[in-house]
Amino acid sequence: MHTSDPVTATHCPYCALQCGMNLRPEPGGTGVVVEERADFPVNRGALCGKGRTAPAVLSSRVRLTEPLIRTHAGQLAPATWEEALDAVAEGLARTGRTYGTDAVGVFGGGGLTNEKAYALGKFARVALRTSQIDYNGRFCMSSAAAAHQRAFGLDRGLPFPLEDIPRTGCVILVGSNPADTMPPALRFFRELRDNGGTLIVVDPRRTRTAEQADLHLAPRPGTDLALALGLLHLVVAEGRADEEFIAARTSGWEEARAAAMAHWPELVERITGVPVPRLREAVRMFCEPESAMVLTARGPEQQSKGTDTVGAWINLCLATGRAGRPLSGYGCLTGQGNGQGGREHGQKADQLPGYRKLTDPAARAHVAEVWGIDPATLPGPGRSAYELLDALGSEVKALLLMGSNPVVSAPRAGHVEDRIRSLDFLAVADVVLSETAALADVVLPVTQWAEETGTTTNLEGRVLLRRRALTPPPGVRSDLEVLHGLAARLGVEKGFPTDPEVVFEELRRASAGGPADYAGISYARIEAEQGVFWPCPEDSHQGTPRLFLDRFATDDGRARFAPVSHRDAAEMPDAEYPLLLTTGRVVAQYQSGAQTRRVEELNAAAPGAFVELHPRLAARIGAVEGAPLAVVSRRGRAVAPARITDAIRADTVFMPFHWPGEGRANTLTNPALDPVSRMPEFKVCAVRVEPA
Repeated sequence: MHTSDPVTATHCPYCALQCGMNLRPEPGGTGVVVEERADFPVNRGALCGKGRTAPAVLSSRVRLTEPLIRTHAGQLAPATWEEALDAVAEGLARTGRTYGTDAVGVFGGGGLTNEKAYALGKFARVALRTSQIDYNGRFCMSSAAAAHQRAFGLDRGLPFPLEDIPRTGCVILVGSNPADTMPPALRFFRELRDNGGTLIVVDPRRTRTAEQADLHLAPRPGTDLALALGLLHLVVAEGRADEEFIAARTSGWEEARAAAMAHWPELVERITGVPVPRLREAVRMFCEPESAMVLTARGPEQQSKGTDTVGAWINLCLATGRAGRPLSGYGCLTGQGNGQGGREHGQKADQLPGYRKLTDPAARAHVAEVWGIDPATLPGPGRSAYELLDALGSEVKALLLMGSNPVVSAPRAGHVEDRIRSLDFLAVADVVLSETAALADVVLPVTQWAEETGTTTNLEGRVLLRRRALTPPPGVRSDLEVLHGLAARLGVEKGFPTDPEVVFEELRRASAGGPADYAGISYARIEAEQGVFWPCPEDSHQGTPRLFLDRFATDDGRARFAPVSHRDAAEMPDAEYPLLLTTGRVVAQYQSGAQTRRVEELNAAAPGAFVELHPRLAARIGAVEGAPLAVVSRRGRAVAPARITDAIRADTVFMPFHWPGEGRANTLTNPALDPVSRMPEFKVCAVRVEPA
């Protein structure tokens, strides 16, 4: 059944570009088809295969359409919504009564709309009274967020719109492969080069993005920090530092410069494997034009020193005056669809809506007033994502999980799966029966992007509106309806509305005056203006597409250098595990694959996991193209077909992380945490490789 409007302007459910698309009713059918929406400036109509095929997951053949409860025989069986909600409320309440409220955990997702992320954080703290809430976005860009906060006083993925990229002079793209992860964005980098600018790609693999670069630097995984410090050393040694900018708009330069000068080019070459002449060429390309940018993604961020690594790249921008000026700056390419908004409104263990700190008395008082509660009843900060998952079954006995699949996506995934299985009670709300949902005591089928209205915030900080185009199947409810029903059963009758616009209006009030201020943003404005950039503190404010042009968001308005030095990855190669494993995505699949692996066209393009390795390594171990190859780390073993290519370093192997089972890459990955961001070290661990 369709709503009355034959064409619905909305946005893709996948990555943080949030590409614009139109949905039109399927001729003679009950679904929708995707059509080009050329007026949206981020993608101008272009869509990748995931976006084009997104309606396939709406099919009742692949998605959940009724609640499921685990029977005494151990099977998941259909149930009514009343039975399912009663069972979830009783499971959570019983755990809280028996072990205390912090024995109840909540785990959210970076794909939830702003409204759902906000309501989930409120539900944890008001209805469950637990501090134990975090979300899978912790695994996305938390290191960049921490470095952003430290340097600039504010975290927004990009401090400028994507449309600025083609107009700058040089971009250093670190650990990002948009040709596979967000294909419509690749156009901005092509236009950069068409306009006479240059592109430098830093990646241990010669990806499809790296093939389009003017300069490709291929460091050993885990050495991006040394690389950035080596470039800054050369900036100083060659007299390219912008001393006037440094004096006028920054602090901490002396300490950061001293740290960088300890990383001379020859040392950096030994650490990274990048030859000194290529380091010098990168500095020349970056410093000669009037403007330049550094953009990072998961490569440098998903490390146990990710915050310091990003800080070193920010230092490079600050030292050369490439920040707080037009067409210049540091930015992070967010991964998940609402990875930006998802961390602004209360899903993170230490945050309240509006990107407020949970430990700030003024922030607690403001949000408590909006919620109509005593600030003293708000719990304090809880565990970060991996620490929360690691505590399941021991200190956290029950878990409500929404929009995440940690059995596939978490580091040391075999251990995480064991912890999930050890829970007294698990409830999962999801669109499909993911690998994690299959372990639940209760599974709640919820609406997805085309069946609900809600806002997301893309990687530019542009708040967008997805409009409902379809009536969901009769047995499916929205996450907001789930939280409303659970809260009522837990004795909280008010405060959890089911209308997303009503929730957004409350979110506006809760965020008002905070770093991520949405107070001036409304559904009507978003539709009229193709999205509104936060901060937007009042209705008359035009929004803020470009940050920091006048001052940074620190107390004194100055950006802060980070005095950082290189250190090794948490786990280095040795005689038993002589190689490095790095992980990433392929163009036809998304995140844990819970949805994209249910689309025939995408599976035809990317049917399963593989192990990418260099011909020299393949010859040494006797690997054959397409034959099963075992990758073994201290945490487990994964098996997938060999893919032999000279596009990767000979000391490194690569696996995509979208698949469960024996090809699950995250069986191998290291949960060593960054001390600041609590980001696990997905991107580098020691392994050995052998024919299976």
